[in-house]
Amino acid sequence: MTAVEHRPTGTTETAAPESTVPPAGGGGAAPVVRRRRKTVGNALLPLAVLAALLGIWYAITYLVLDPERRFLMPPPQDVVTEAFLDGPAMERIGTALWQTVVVSFTGLAIAIVIGMTWAVLMSQAKAAERSLFPYAVALQCIPILALVPLIGFWFGFGFLSRVIVCVLIALFPIVSNTLFGLQSVDRGMHELFDLHGASRLTRLRKLQFPAALPAVFAGFRISAGLSVVGAIVGDIFFKQGTPGLGIALDNFRSRLQGPELFAAIFTAAALGIAVFLLFGWLGKLAVGRWYDQTRDA
Repeated sequence: MTAVEHRPTGTTETAAPESTVPPAGGGGAAPVVRRRRKTVGNALLPLAVLAALLGIWYAITYLVLDPERRFLMPPPQDVVTEAFLDGPAMERIGTALWQTVVVSFTGLAIAIVIGMTWAVLMSQAKAAERSLFPYAVALQCIPILALVPLIGFWFGFGFLSRVIVCVLIALFPIVSNTLFGLQSVDRGMHELFDLHGASRLTRLRKLQFPAALPAVFAGFRISAGLSVVGAIVGDIFFKQGTPGLGIALDNFRSRLQGPELFAAIFTAAALGIAVFLLFGWLGKLAVGRWYDQTRDA
C-alpha cells in the first residue's frame, strides 16, 4: 500500500523549466580556443613557408650548383658567418643603409607634398582632373630607367638626382589613392554640407580629407616601398657621392662576394618592409579602428 500525498485543493503543480544558462566558465571557452588556434596558425604558416624556402635554397646550393659555382648562391650559414657576423662587411652595409634611408625618406616626403597637392587640385573640378590626370598616368607609364640618364645630365649624379628618382617612382600611388579617397565621399554628406552653406575649403577640411584618410595612407604605404626601390636604382646608375645600398650591391656583385651580396639584398628588403609597416602603423593611428571592417573567421 502506497502513501498518497495530499495537496491543498486548487493548487496545480507545474514543471520547472529547464535552465538555458550555460555552465559557468564554459560559455567563452570556444571563442578563446579559436582565437588561440588562429594565433598559432598565423605564426606557424610563415615559419613553414620560410622552412620551405630554406630547403629550396639548400637544394639549389648543394644539388644543382657545382662546388666551384656555389658563390652564385652561397648557403645560408655562409651568409650569416661571412656577412652578417663580419664587422667590416656590416659596417659598409650599415653606412650604405643609412644613406639609402635618407634618400628614400627625402624623396617620399617630397612626393607626398606634390602628390597630395596634385590630387586636391584635381578633386576640386572635373576640368582640372581631365587636364592633369593624364600626365600622372604618363609619368607612371614611362620606364624610370629611360629617365635616369636624362636626370643625370640635368641635375648631376649626386644626392639630388637620387631624390628625384625616388619622387618619380613614388608619386603616382599617392596621387591616385588620394584622388580616389577625396572623390569617394557619400553624395548625401555633400548635400548636407550644401544645406549648411559650407565653403569649398571647409568641405575639403572637414569632410573629404577625413573620409579619404584610409585611401591616403594606403597610397603612402605603397609609395614608401617604391621610394626605397628608387633610392637603390639611383645608386646603381649614378654611382657618385656617398654610396648607398645600390652601390654596395653593385660592388659586391662585381667582386663576386656572394654572402655580402645576399646580406645587402636582405637588408634592402628589410628596409622596404620596415617602411611599409611604419606607414601601416601611422595609418592605424590616424584612422583609428572605425575603418576596420574585418571579422574573425
